[in-house]
Amino acid sequence: MKRILIAEDEDAIRDFVVINLKRVGYEVVDVSDGEQALQVFRESGGDFDVVVLDVMMPGIDGFEVCEKIRAASNSIGIIMLSAKSQEMDKVRGLMTGADDYITKPFSPSELVARVDAIYRRVSLAKAAPVEENEVVSGPFALNSKSRTLLKNGKPVDLTQVEFQIMEFFMKNPNTALERSAILDQVWGSNYYGDVKIVDVNIRRLRMKIEEEPSNPQYLQTVWGFGYKWVV
Repeated sequence: MKRILIAEDEDAIRDFVVINLKRVGYEVVDVSDGEQALQVFRESGGDFDVVVLDVMMPGIDGFEVCEKIRAASNSIGIIMLSAKSQEMDKVRGLMTGADDYITKPFSPSELVARVDAIYRRVSLAKAAPVEENEVVSGPFALNSKSRTLLKNGKPVDLTQVEFQIMEFFMKNPNTALERSAILDQVWGSNYYGDVKIVDVNIRRLRMKIEEEPSNPQYLQTVWGFGYKWVV
């Protein structure tokens, strides 16, 4: 069963989200604040595929909940909901570990499409390939079976989005990849959101793999186009 946790303090929005996700086959657990979200998550042992978090909730806000859930699991999918459309709110949500960000108001089709995309990614990660598939590039070794990345033999903690981005780059070394190509590869060709989600995830990746994130050696920017994996 596809399990999803919804944390939203506005009853009408929460009911709207729950109804539409149940219609397409999700098993939904819903709560109204951040404390309840963390409690349910912990009591379930993290047994959810996707978590949808409102940013502005009483008590613990969505950013803090996202950070705590991400610290507990790199594989779970996390989507942030907010009435705010400011760029910094989106960046903050993604930098704390969210996979996607939906600005209110949103349509049922957009909600379902975004949740489905995250769920497919989580499912792919759980279904390990039959054959070992390791890509070695410079000091990095990426293993598609165990969904792990090593740098100089030491593990690098990646979310599933970050892993897919690294896999795409390492399989296409020294090749300039357009932002839209990265978006299609990782988020899918029917993704509703902004291509800037690529930039934020690249920034997050650099903080994990580069010695000097502000002066990257491996994940280099191709100005006006996209990014390139240089080895």
